[in-house]
Amino acid sequence: MEFCTTTIFNGTVASRPPSGSGWAHELKHDGYRLQIHVRDGRVWLYTMNGADWSRRYPLIVEAAARIDVAAILDAEVVWIGSDGVADFDALYSCTNDRAAVALAFNLLMLDGEDLRRKPFAERKAMLRKVLRRTGAGIQYVEHTEGDGAEMFAPLCKLGLEGMVSKKLNAPYRSGPSKSWIKVTNPKALQLGLLMEPSNKVAIANCYSCTPVPH
Repeated sequence: MEFCTTTIFNGTVASRPPSGSGWAHELKHDGYRLQIHVRDGRVWLYTMNGADWSRRYPLIVEAAARIDVAAILDAEVVWIGSDGVADFDALYSCTNDRAAVALAFNLLMLDGEDLRRKPFAERKAMLRKVLRRTGAGIQYVEHTEGDGAEMFAPLCKLGLEGMVSKKLNAPYRSGPSKSWIKVTNPKALQLGLLMEPSNKVAIANCYSCTPVPH
């Protein structure tokens, strides 16, 4: 299953989040962008440059093999330490590859159907269903809806890295897009989504959402 070059979708970096309704807001993570391809029980992992990393992250491959449909997922691979902190240096060193996990935030293809023209909200709902059996190796990235500024302030207080805001009604297009806005917290502590339970609750309360149980 070959890497699909037309599915590289990059956000536009901004100094402040979008205001108003019609946006979904996700936590921003510091890792590697990854395409996860699944078909007939086989799994392929590709970087943004199309390099095949299927042998590099066994935990992700094991989780993806549980997906019972043909699919292409858009995700970020991260490494989480015992303290619940996402450590990019540890991920970059390659010494912790066997424990790296994927944070999936988009579904591009499903059983041969190209979903990229569908609204983001619809693709995200379909992604949740696809990941219902994957376990800890692939985590569903939660989001909340509403005004971006209201969401960003408490996120900064928690010391989180930043936020990615996506238009709920937008299709998936390759290249930079104003329907996908990235805002970084200048005082970020580089905390990851997969933290100790008490910190998960704090983040969920901040975003008015509940982490998906695995």
